[in-house]
Amino acid sequence: FPGPFTDVVTTNLKLRNPSDRKVCFKVKTTAPRRYCVRPNSGIIDPGSSVIVSVMLQPFDYDPNEKSKHKFMVQTTYAPPTITDMEAVWKEAKPDELMDSKLRCVFEMPNENDKLNDIDASKPAPVLNTSKQDGPMPKPHSVSLNDTETRKLVEECKRLQAEIMKLTEENRHLR
Repeated sequence: FPGPFTDVVTTNLKLRNPSDRKVCFKVKTTAPRRYCVRPNSGIIDPGSSVIVSVMLQPFDYDPNEKSKHKFMVQTTYAPPTITDMEAVWKEAKPDELMDSKLRCVFEMPNENDKLNDIDASKPAPVLNTSKQDGPMPKPHSVSLNDTETRKLVEECKRLQAEIMKLTEENRHLR
């Protein structure tokens, strides 16, 4: 994630399914309150890919603090018929699950660099799946345009504010 971190920073992951079967995926994180992931689960058709947007919420960056935030992209082959995505994950046997783990890196631009010089159009990391590390699925929505991403960022901000309000109200009630 490129800094500064005074506003939402979005990074995209490209998940690709090189297999000949549909694959279900879900994205998990060790810091769910710090990130908004859209879509956070879905299905990737054989030979297709999907873009997953990961939005880091604003925070006070400390360059001396090592980030321990991680993501796990978990996948499994899709059953012939899917009616309930939650059931797919509950019923999946551990030996049918594949995962890729990613560690977050926060980078502040050098004083000589301009924030505008950061190339947001850089290709996203591609997580390939083979027999060793498993398939990578694609959600129903193939990609998000700028308008959709902005709407999601605004929705994330609104929901974060609502969470803070409800947490405060809960604390007051206790």
